Amino acid sequence: MSDQTSTAVAERLPLTATRFVSIFGIGVVGFMVANLIPLMLVAMTSELGMTVSTAGAVMTGSMLATAITSMLTARYAALSGRHLIGRAGLVLMIVGFGLAAIVPSAAVAVVGIIVGGIGGGGAVSSSGAAIAAIRDPNRVNGWASLTNRIVVTVVLAIIPLLGGGMLTAFGSVALLALFFLFCVGWLPSAPIKAVAVESEISAKAPRPGNRRVTIAGFVLLVSFALWGVGEDSIWAMAGAMGNAQAGTTDADLGFILSASTAGGVIALIPLTWVGKRLGRALPLGILLVLGGSMKILASFTTDQTVYMAAIIAWNTIYVAAFTYIAATAAALDAQGRWSGPLNGVYLFGSAFAPVVGALVADTFGFHTFGIIFACFSFVLCFPLVFVARMSWNIEKREAALTAQSPSSASSPDSATTPVA
Repeated sequence: MSDQTSTAVAERLPLTATRFVSIFGIGVVGFMVANLIPLMLVAMTSELGMTVSTAGAVMTGSMLATAITSMLTARYAALSGRHLIGRAGLVLMIVGFGLAAIVPSAAVAVVGIIVGGIGGGGAVSSSGAAIAAIRDPNRVNGWASLTNRIVVTVVLAIIPLLGGGMLTAFGSVALLALFFLFCVGWLPSAPIKAVAVESEISAKAPRPGNRRVTIAGFVLLVSFALWGVGEDSIWAMAGAMGNAQAGTTDADLGFILSASTAGGVIALIPLTWVGKRLGRALPLGILLVLGGSMKILASFTTDQTVYMAAIIAWNTIYVAAFTYIAATAAALDAQGRWSGPLNGVYLFGSAFAPVVGALVADTFGFHTFGIIFACFSFVLCFPLVFVARMSWNIEKREAALTAQSPSSASSPDSATTPVA
């Protein structure tokens, strides 16, 4: 018989109703500003008299504040501080966006929006760290993305019906933050315990805390930020590129945006069912290559229908790839060391995407624009797939160790009924 050794093993938890509400709800609130920027820009220019460029700079500042705060608080959220960070972040969102909604002053609004952005970083890092504690990262991140898409679609449909403006655009985010403030206590922490296991198993597979995995985690974060620049540059320039290349109109752009959102939802539904059946590395590699190919097709075609189909297909693929990358981060470390800052680094890259995309398009033209950002997908495919494979091996190691350890059914954190 092989030698026995003691090692720490993370026992990921089932997804219960309370964990579902807290993790996904707080995550959606933290990301809400990025989704509501078009409505917020209109509110700021029409009610506060700001220019479009000034309002855009304020919103970029808010997103950067979210990204930086998320990265700065990620380590603490992965350890013992996710509940404190989550509460503090949501309180800052309530205060900041609440002031922007009710005080008719441009100066107050600017300060409030930046403060709210800082709070959003706490919400993003706490929910991102907590999601790593749940079993089956592929499936749970599919649920996270699906929930985000559905909630954002509903909010985007309701706000215009309420009249738009500062009160509804920013007040709605403050109200959502207030609601989920009462759910922060439901965020799970990953139970780590020492168990005696076969030394053979312990030695073969990578461990979440070792140097090799730490390097892989940083590679994942850097790659994800660069990928965010590439993907959101295409999104930002979709209207201008379609008009110049294929003669699309504003009405066509509206159809593309709405169909892309629907395509993302359609892509996520099977992912929540498939879970671990297809692995992680191979599907992610295929998605990145397909996404890059759609970028090239969109940037070269002059046919309106082909262009619209290419952009819708690209965005659908993007959502699925995003979900697999998020699952990779969660699987690397059950405490959330990498999933905590993941959305923050994406927002950091996303904040610069409109500027970078416009600069590349204006300098080199749309053909070269498409090739350059397609290469982002093709080149980043290699490190992302490598890390995805490592995360898969870590997940299998955890399963093997857990199978040898005593049941944790008596844990108070696993007493509720799973929903998935």
